[in-house]
Amino acid sequence: MAKSFKLSIAGWILSVLLAAVFTISAGAKFIDWEGKEAEFAKSGFTMAQMKNIGMVEIVITLVYLFPPTSFIGAILLTGYVGGAIVTHLRLGEPFLVQIAFGVLIWVGYWFRRPDVIKAAFSKKPTV
Repeated sequence: MAKSFKLSIAGWILSVLLAAVFTISAGAKFIDWEGKEAEFAKSGFTMAQMKNIGMVEIVITLVYLFPPTSFIGAILLTGYVGGAIVTHLRLGEPFLVQIAFGVLIWVGYWFRRPDVIKAAFSKKPTV
């Protein structure tokens, strides 16, 4: 197998695993569980806001997985994770996991699409 094919498979595996984590996170915003309202209130969000955040999380995860829009999806997911980092930072909670997710989003994308990353760092313009 070619190196780029193996990297692409690794990128898809990583991207799908990340998408599963984001989907589970979004799902938690829609189902009822004990202490849910108190947990969301502690972070400064209402239940209605969390449902909207869950919808955004699902949509941008799908945008990240869909190949023609995966670049914009990686940007949007990075922004989403940045918001999570700020929320955890404001609450005095650890946020290294969210930083790792931000990095893994781009590693997964890079493995899936090394041509795009190479073009972004290329010295000569592409047309």
